[in-house]
Amino acid sequence: MSEKKLLEVKHLKQHFDVPSGLKTLKLKAVDDVTFDIHEGETLGLVGESGCGKTTVGRSILQLYKPTAGEVYFDGELIQGKKTIREFRKKAQMVFQDPYSSLDPRMTVSDIIGEPLDVHKLYSNRAERDEKIKYLMDLVGLSSEHASRYAHEFSGGQRQRIGIARALAVDPKFIVCDEPVSALDVSIQAQVVNMFEDLQAKLGLTYLFIAHDLLVVKHISTRIAVMYLGKMIEIGPANEVYHNPIHPYTISLLSAVPVPDPNIARANKRIHLEGDVPSPLHMPSGCPFRTRCPRACAECAESMPELKEVRPGHFVACHKAEG
Repeated sequence: MSEKKLLEVKHLKQHFDVPSGLKTLKLKAVDDVTFDIHEGETLGLVGESGCGKTTVGRSILQLYKPTAGEVYFDGELIQGKKTIREFRKKAQMVFQDPYSSLDPRMTVSDIIGEPLDVHKLYSNRAERDEKIKYLMDLVGLSSEHASRYAHEFSGGQRQRIGIARALAVDPKFIVCDEPVSALDVSIQAQVVNMFEDLQAKLGLTYLFIAHDLLVVKHISTRIAVMYLGKMIEIGPANEVYHNPIHPYTISLLSAVPVPDPNIARANKRIHLEGDVPSPLHMPSGCPFRTRCPRACAECAESMPELKEVRPGHFVACHKAEG
C-alpha cells in the first residue's frame, strides 16, 4: 500500500427529501462523513442495512449529486461535468445484483464494450474486439461466449461480466457495492480471490462495501464502520476486527459465526436493546445512544468526532477507551 492518498472524502452529506403527509422530511442517508483511501489499498465499509454504505459509494462516483462535502481524486476536486467525465474513466463501480445490473437486450460483447464506446477508447473494430477478448480472459470468462446474452450465464459469471465492464476503461479505483452478497458461498470465495488477483495485477484501489465481516476482514487493508449515516470507527483491518472500541462495532463482531463450536460457546453474543431509530427522526447527539450500554448525558448533547485512540485507529465515541 502506498502512502499516497488516492481518494479523499471530506464532510460528505447526502440528504433526500421524503414526502410525509403535507410536509417534506429530510432523510440524512450520509451525514458528515470524512475518510481517505490510499493508493493500492482496500477499505472495507461495513454496517447494517440502511446505514448509508451504498449511498457513500454512489455519492463518491457522482451517481448522486452530493448535498454537501468534497471529493478529491488524485488531489483534484471532483466537480463540474468535464472533471466528472474524466473521473469516471479512472473510477468505476461493480454493482450488487448481477441480475439487474446487466441489460438483458445486450450481448456480453456489447455490455463490456459499452464503456469503450462511451469514452472512445479504440481506433477500429478489431481493436475493440481484441480489448473485449482480453477483458473476458482477465475475469475468467471464455471469449467464445461474447455473443451470448446475460441470462445465459450463472450469477457468478454475470458478476464477472460486470467486473469486466468496470475494468474496460482501465480504472485506478473501483467501488465494489456488496459484489458477492447475491452469490452462492462457494462462488463468493472465487470472486473475492479474483478481486485480490486483479488488485495485485493491475494496481487497483477498492472501496469494498459488504455485510459479511469475514469477507471484509479477508480482503481489506482497513475497515470503516457506519451507523445511520455516520462513520463511527475506522482502522487497520486486524485491529478493528480483534480490538474493536466502539460499542456498536463490538456488538457487530460478536454476531460473526465462529466455525469452532467450543470457541463459539465461549463467545458471548452482545444483544443490543431497543430498535434502530428511524433515519427520518434521528435522536439528538450520537445516533447510537438510544441502544448504547455506555450512553451518558453528553451523548445526547453532541455527536462525538472521530478521534485517534490508537495509532491509525479512529473512533467516534465520548466513552472511547484506547
